[in-house]
Amino acid sequence: MDLFMEHTDWAKALKPLIAKYKNEKHPLDYHNLYQLMVMVVLSAQDSDAHINKLAPALFEKYPDLKAFSKVQKHDLEPLIGKVRGFDKKAGWLIEIANELKDDKNIPTNMKDLVALKGIGRKSANVIMREAEVKSEGIMVDLHVLRVVPRLGISQAKTGDKLEKDLMAVLPQDLWSDVGMAISFLGRETCRPTNPKHSECILSKHCAYCKAHNPENC
Repeated sequence: MDLFMEHTDWAKALKPLIAKYKNEKHPLDYHNLYQLMVMVVLSAQDSDAHINKLAPALFEKYPDLKAFSKVQKHDLEPLIGKVRGFDKKAGWLIEIANELKDDKNIPTNMKDLVALKGIGRKSANVIMREAEVKSEGIMVDLHVLRVVPRLGISQAKTGDKLEKDLMAVLPQDLWSDVGMAISFLGRETCRPTNPKHSECILSKHCAYCKAHNPENC
């Protein structure tokens, strides 16, 4: 294990970051749990901004799961046909709508969420965070997968392994917010190229900063 990782109290180090973003809503512009679930499925391998543009017309026509359960795939193509992976995502959403039938049946626990087509642990963690229920994991998106190894917490290459490593070093009361907090850091500050070390709230704890830009750490 990296000595840098061993000697850092990550629960303490990450608390200012969590406090900064704790009340930030997810970048998907949803208005209820039904909309969030649909948009989370659509946004996989696509951008939140793209889904936000398409969503209003989709939800105007299909405002809830009852309406969506009557949909055929060809009905959705004019509305979300440009979403990456449209064909399989449309199939997943239709299957979810037919299974749940009503918005009140949308689950907010990990076991039942990941049993739904198109919803993995990352999506389930997002839904549970926004639903403000007790967390059962930590959301790991592409930003978290990039930022956490830079910090030096874990060098895991997959979302599942990285999530386990984070859960091992952080208490459960931080799980709900830490994933989105790190994601926001990755979107705004710890960019893939030219990360803004001098603006980073975690620079003094960051292995990448110490190695590449020590004057700002």
